[in-house]
Amino acid sequence: MSEPTIYAASWLINPNTPPIAGGALLVNDARVVAVGTLSELAGAHSAPVVEFPGSAIIPGFVNAHTHLELTHFPSWRLRTHVEYSPRRFVDWIIQLVKIKRGLKDGDILASLREGVRMCLESGTTAVGEIVTDPALTPYYHASPLAGRLFFELIGHDPDRFRSMWDRALAACEEQTDRLAAGLSPHSPYTIGEEYLSLIREAASSRALPLAIHISESREEADFVFDTSGPLAEQFYPFVGWQEYLTPPRHCSSTELLDRNGLLSPTTLAVHCVHVTLSDAETLRERGVSVVLCPRSNERLDVGKAPLHIFKKLAIPLALGTDSLASNDSLSLWEEMRFALDLFRHDLSPAEVFCMVTCGGAAALGIAASSGSLEPGKRADFQVVGNGGAAAEEVLERVVFEGAVQEVYVGGERYVGSAA
Repeated sequence: MSEPTIYAASWLINPNTPPIAGGALLVNDARVVAVGTLSELAGAHSAPVVEFPGSAIIPGFVNAHTHLELTHFPSWRLRTHVEYSPRRFVDWIIQLVKIKRGLKDGDILASLREGVRMCLESGTTAVGEIVTDPALTPYYHASPLAGRLFFELIGHDPDRFRSMWDRALAACEEQTDRLAAGLSPHSPYTIGEEYLSLIREAASSRALPLAIHISESREEADFVFDTSGPLAEQFYPFVGWQEYLTPPRHCSSTELLDRNGLLSPTTLAVHCVHVTLSDAETLRERGVSVVLCPRSNERLDVGKAPLHIFKKLAIPLALGTDSLASNDSLSLWEEMRFALDLFRHDLSPAEVFCMVTCGGAAALGIAASSGSLEPGKRADFQVVGNGGAAAEEVLERVVFEGAVQEVYVGGERYVGSAA
């Protein structure tokens, strides 16, 4: 059992509340016990004080969509000598498959460990992680990260899908209070429609949230609507799925998933670049949360999500970095700043700060323990410099200029990867 400790800084900043000048946290046994000013907490509790003058204490960030297994993708690309010059979204997918086919034993684990380190060092303490290999589950649980592991379901072949399905459900049984479980039917164009009802029933009966890539590209929209375009003509033959091409469905990805009952308040819709107003209204009616990945979308040249529609409909929003196969870093600081520039007329610093804290936690279903610094929650926090002394626009200064100095996970100072 750890000793109670007070952590204090020039500012304590939580989402949706005014910054506290001279703010502090009382931490004990990995949890926040009390929040207030340093004078209040020191007067009420006998505990050592760790001070960070000139800095701000803020919650650890929640990266709502990651693929940490792909962190070493840039080095794999160089090592495997796969020419990487995708001109379209489908070219990128094919290159990704080629590179993964050339990996050796241990590559994915080393990549995962590096991803954990990069998250923590940039102030991210919880993730919504897509897991392709359930055998990696113990390594996630050995890391300091919190969040939710979504076990990926992909493909058409019945025997392979059944094996993947059984392994995913078994891995879901290993969830803990710190790392919960969920399922990730990858996308409407990579999974057989005949499996969607099975996924719906398991998600409902086992209380397993879903994370689904939805309408990431125009190619997906064309494929789902009438089985046309590069996904049908190039990707399906490349992976040997020609026999699984379906007749035209004449609907969007959102409509297809809704028909099969996969949209609910525990569904995470990732990307949503090419959703229509009608699609967005369906997402709102079903209570779905949307995760935006703007840097990934820009890198893959798939377009820009209609944030103004999501905001108008009050759809819950979170932010994710996706993977280093389609991004330059796993830093939510960089993602926030990019989003503020990209959506400069639709997004404020306070809103994007919520997206990487309480919004991300709510989207992952972990708001009871993460996303803000409140009594009873995990003591996951960052100490950030460049907040300045003036009370005016302190949150804005932190968002645009903040630099991570220290990261605490469960009340313990992070000093290196333990994955």
